[in-house]
Amino acid sequence: MFVGVLFALAAGAMWGLIFIGPEIIPEYPAALQSVGRYLAFGLISLPLAWQDRKRLSALRAADWIEALKLAAIGNLIYYFFLSTAIQKIGVPISSMIIGILPVVVTIFSNIHYSHRDGKYSWKSLLPSLAMILAGLICVNLAELHDSTAGYNAQEYIVGITCAFMAVACWTWYPMRNANWLRVNSTKSPVTWATAQGIATLPLAMMGYALVWYQLRLTQPAFDMPFGPRPWIFIALMSAIGLLCSWLGTLCWNQASQRLPTALAGQLIVFETLAGLTYAFLLRQEFPSLLTVTGVVLLMSGVLKSFRIKRVLPE
Repeated sequence: MFVGVLFALAAGAMWGLIFIGPEIIPEYPAALQSVGRYLAFGLISLPLAWQDRKRLSALRAADWIEALKLAAIGNLIYYFFLSTAIQKIGVPISSMIIGILPVVVTIFSNIHYSHRDGKYSWKSLLPSLAMILAGLICVNLAELHDSTAGYNAQEYIVGITCAFMAVACWTWYPMRNANWLRVNSTKSPVTWATAQGIATLPLAMMGYALVWYQLRLTQPAFDMPFGPRPWIFIALMSAIGLLCSWLGTLCWNQASQRLPTALAGQLIVFETLAGLTYAFLLRQEFPSLLTVTGVVLLMSGVLKSFRIKRVLPE
């Protein structure tokens, strides 16, 4: 279990980087950032796929269809909603909403996969979930008040809606992904991460072409194919594609094979903590006392969850 937790921690550290991308290149549309990141993910996966071609060839057609679904919903659509939310309402509010994922995934996993992973009693699970939720509320409560001042009502509503749509996408993704890995326990998590990258590539290529065409119609002054800061865009998308997409997916796959889905769900909180840390470093600010209190509650809730015993299926 300890190794699984370390992999979940590493995945959170990688995924937290996605919160700073839209902050670095705010003039780039969210759709372009989404398809750019996953185009890089797909291209990075090509040499990895060649190296792992024997195990990839053993995947069935149904496995590739599953990888395509995971790529579309958990990658492209999720990141489009998240990027839009960050651009509309900023990192603090977006990360706070995305931060409810550990609670949502844990609840749904405990309902749907208790027959396989064992069931956590709600009486023992609720205190740790309550601490995580309280921590998430505290983490950005002060910033939430400050951040809403610069947005009009329409932008705020769009941003909030997109953030919750991102939550819906990423509630489905880790549960579905973990289920495939547990059912196919003999398959390599590395192979499955690469397979998702290969499945993402055609979707990202079509998406990039559509975004390019749409920008020509709506923003003809926007320089394509790589925007007004091409080298920064390419470097950032490549870094996010490698670290957040391939390496983050690999680490999460390793964690998903080692941990019950309900417990792994709570560890998604590491993404929120990493995202906030990177945001504060980028802004060169120290977190407030309320933020620190929230972080302590988050970590306390996660640590408390490790002590909960499952009722294993007979």
